[in-house]
Order: sequence, then C-alpha cells, then structure tokens
Amino acid sequence: MKFAILSRNAKLYSTRRLAEAAREQGHSVRVLDPLRCYMRIASDGFQMHYKGRAMSGYHVVIPRIGASVTRYGSAVLRQFELMDTFTPNASDAILRARDKLRSHQMLAAQGIGMPATVFGDNPDDTNDLLSMLGPPPHVIKLNEGTQGAGVMLTEKLSASRGVIEALRGLYAQFLVQEFVAEAKGADLRCFVVGGRVVAAMKRQAPKGDFRSNLHRGGRARVVKATAAEQDVAIRAARVLGLGVAGVDLIRSARGPLVLEVNASPGLEGIEDATGIDIAGEIIRYSAERHKRRAAKRNHARKS
Repeated sequence: MKFAILSRNAKLYSTRRLAEAAREQGHSVRVLDPLRCYMRIASDGFQMHYKGRAMSGYHVVIPRIGASVTRYGSAVLRQFELMDTFTPNASDAILRARDKLRSHQMLAAQGIGMPATVFGDNPDDTNDLLSMLGPPPHVIKLNEGTQGAGVMLTEKLSASRGVIEALRGLYAQFLVQEFVAEAKGADLRCFVVGGRVVAAMKRQAPKGDFRSNLHRGGRARVVKATAAEQDVAIRAARVLGLGVAGVDLIRSARGPLVLEVNASPGLEGIEDATGIDIAGEIIRYSAERHKRRAAKRNHARKS
C-alpha cells in the first residue's frame, strides 16, 4: 500500500515513527511537506504536484499538520480526499478540532462534560461575561493555541479583566473557563485510534505551574483510564469526526471533563510513558479502513 505523511519535517519524532511503522508493515511511504504541494482544481478533475512532479496513486495520507499551517495544510489534505485517498482525520475534522470555540460547542451539544466556558467580543460586556462564569480563578485560552502556549491562570477578577483587555487590544480570539481545582494540575491524555483508547498517560504540571503539557515541563506516567474516561474520550473524537485523536481530560468531582481534542497528537511522550507502539496502531487502522472502503466499492460495482 502507498502511504503519504503530510509533515513539515521528516525528522520529527512522530513523523519518523509513522514512516518506520508503515515500512515495518510492508507499505511504501513518503513524507511530503504540505507547503510544497500545489494543486489544480477544475470540474474535469483534481491534480496535485510536489516539487515539480505529479502525485497520484496514494492509498492513505496521514496528516501531521502543525497549527501554523492549518489553513493551507487542510486544503492540501482536502485535495488528497478529492483524489480518493483515505485519511484517518479528514480536513474538516481537523479544522473543527483546531477551533476551540467550535469544538467546545459541538462537544457540549452532545452532552460531553467540560469546564464551563464563556466567550464574548465586546469590551462593554466583560463584567457580565465573567459573572456568567463565576468567581476566579479563571483559565484564559487563546482560541488556536497549542502545547500549553497562550493559556493563562488568573486568580483575581481584576487580573481576569486585565488579561481580557490586553488580548482584545491585540485582536486575539480567546475563551475563558472555570478552573477545576480538584484536578491538582494533572490531566489524562487518552490516545484514540479507530474508536478505541489504545493508550493513556497521566501528565502532572511542574511545581508552580498549572499546565501539564510535556512541552511545559510536565511529567508523564502510564495510567489505566477508567471505563467512563475511555467512553468520554471515544465520544469526543467521534463527535469531531477524528479517527486518530489525543483527548485531554481532567478528573473532577462531576466526572471526566474534556479540556481539548488534539487532531495531530504527538507520539513521543505517550510512547515513552506507555511503551505502546501507537504509530503501528495508526498505520494498521488506516490500512484496514482503506481495504474495507475499497472492498465495499468493489462490491457495489459488482451488484
């Protein structure tokens, strides 16, 4: 089977592991920089070129699209989809997951638990907006931040107002959430592949911080997610349409709460913590889905 991995850097751990896993399972694989892909879009068909050569015949494309190239990268992925290439995470699903406001609205509409969240645009409404949320501490998040960047904790109402005013002055889009103190600076990353949790780890924030991201100095260890936590993670990935997702949860007095659903979750931290070959799981799932889709189409043609 012919695989492509969309990634800006073939040397990144996750990209390298996916390529290794694909070759170990007998597939051919090529890493493609999405910014070097360019497209012809017309009613008579779709074409893709890469560094001066036409590309076709790929059975599966695995997107590893960074937040900084979401718009163009998702357009390249959509072109692959229109050229009949299977992807575990469709372009529209990635766009849904990258928009925190949209994804929170979709998850809440399906009854999935999460910290209470408020969003507003007009400075005149800031006081009432914060009253809708409740007393501090508050967590303020940039709408498209990743890896803990753009996440702030404010412990006083005046601090919340000050941060909000500063962000509005920069024309930034952001959310404000309740702070769940009983989580004690820890969260769970549940790695979902094909509708099941294949691995889970607990991440603990370093002393003096509340963000548990490994890129922020958090520590990780393997953990067994409860049935309720696995169910929430699987449902969250399904609501956003993701076949592969890193779902971040916190344990609270009212059950597991979803913090974020990551459409391009890193493999290094969770593979190190759990010892599970997650790259292999992603490749197996993607290959099997492609085979099932091809078999279904062949059956439909013969009927």
